[in-house]
Amino acid sequence: MSRSGADLALLLLGGFRTLVDGATEELARRGYPDVRPVHDFAMRGIAAGADDATRLSQRLSVSRQAAAKTIAVLQERGYVTRETDPLDGRRKRLQVTALGFDVLRQGEQIFDELRDSWERQIGPAELERLEELLATLVGVPAIRFDTPGWLALDLGESS
Repeated sequence: MSRSGADLALLLLGGFRTLVDGATEELARRGYPDVRPVHDFAMRGIAAGADDATRLSQRLSVSRQAAAKTIAVLQERGYVTRETDPLDGRRKRLQVTALGFDVLRQGEQIFDELRDSWERQIGPAELERLEELLATLVGVPAIRFDTPGWLALDLGESS
């Protein structure tokens, strides 16, 4: 039986939601009940150099107001700070805190665990083939958020 294009889109979206919802739930169990996917994207962007609301909005392809709201939430929760720029005392630069980097590391670990779960369900060869096919269809990295290389952040070297 052939599926429609809409069916394919819904299957892909369902796979994404399954992974993201699973990661969000597991982060909550590990002590981070207030973290949402947008927080992860924002912290990665900040760690990769989007050190103010304007740059973060560009990196995430959202309005400056949306970026500012996300930054405010992340600051309130202790995941990012605003510090005075040593080269320009009038400018405040965003930085991910140690707590923020811990959340990012935990998220990476959880996604690895979720991938392992899928591998147990369908088998290693099938999952590898699925990943290869998706990479062929959508490219690598699959999502850019308007800035090449933002996914390449090495969480182990920044803090």
